[in-house]
Amino acid sequence: MHDDTLYSIGDLARRTGLTVKTVRFYSDRGIVPPADRSPAGHRLYGIDAVARLDLVRTLRDLGLDLPTIRRVVDREVSLPEVAATHAEALAVQIRTLRLRRAVLTAVARRGSTPEEMDLMHKLAKLSEDERHVLIDDFLDTVFGGLEAAAPELAGVRRSMTPELPDNPEAEQVEAWVELAELSQDPGFRAGMRRMAEDHAAERANAGGPGPRRDLAAVVRDHIAPAVARGLDPASPGAEPIVGSLTARYARLLGRPDGAEVGRLLLARLESMNDPRRERYSRLLAVVNDWPAPESLTPVFGWCIQALRARAEP
Repeated sequence: MHDDTLYSIGDLARRTGLTVKTVRFYSDRGIVPPADRSPAGHRLYGIDAVARLDLVRTLRDLGLDLPTIRRVVDREVSLPEVAATHAEALAVQIRTLRLRRAVLTAVARRGSTPEEMDLMHKLAKLSEDERHVLIDDFLDTVFGGLEAAAPELAGVRRSMTPELPDNPEAEQVEAWVELAELSQDPGFRAGMRRMAEDHAAERANAGGPGPRRDLAAVVRDHIAPAVARGLDPASPGAEPIVGSLTARYARLLGRPDGAEVGRLLLARLESMNDPRRERYSRLLAVVNDWPAPESLTPVFGWCIQALRARAEP
């Protein structure tokens, strides 16, 4: 049965729990228009006004603006369509707020200067596309033109790509900012490029496109047991271990083993032992939510000392 009862603003306010002022506000903006007027000129509303006001209050609580609400209640646009659009807008706002919180938390933890905070904020608020451009520029500098000679470098490149999540934790934002800063360090870029070039040259000398273990893994397997035992790298006991490694490296280079191969391996390991390289790997693991990588610094350090001792007259 259709209810033809008309309600005053006061009646409508009591039925909806809103104030008279609020009901009048929505009425003045055409969101809840009156159905009639009393002989004295006061606005009167139908029962549908109660339902409209309940919907308006819900939509306002959800943050919709008045023009959009009017389009919904007037059925100019569907409620599901508006809800989907608004949900997406809220998702963007939430990501922005979480990013700001993460930056502020990182600043508080690091005791950053105003200049550092400004840089952190600029780097952190880069869009996903802008972050990829920044990192792609770094990776192009490191690997560009070398992947034809050493196809496995394509996989290495992918493994060095940070992917900041949509809702990062504070430590991920902090790690991303430091990683982005590190990727722009000219010395680090040059060192990483030399390492990639050395790898490509070793691949060319080895001949053939077949699989070959990474030099770092080879060194780790040869040296880690000696490091674990606490063997002095300058002791006679280190000689057969280092000799086995240089012999393998000589085969890799396609040349006879000897002092020159030892010097080449020493230079290679000194380049690989750059602490910035390991720092990049650790920051990358934080950003991508990967397990912390194994530190090869003790292994590289031991081998470098052993090679230097071996080269001394």
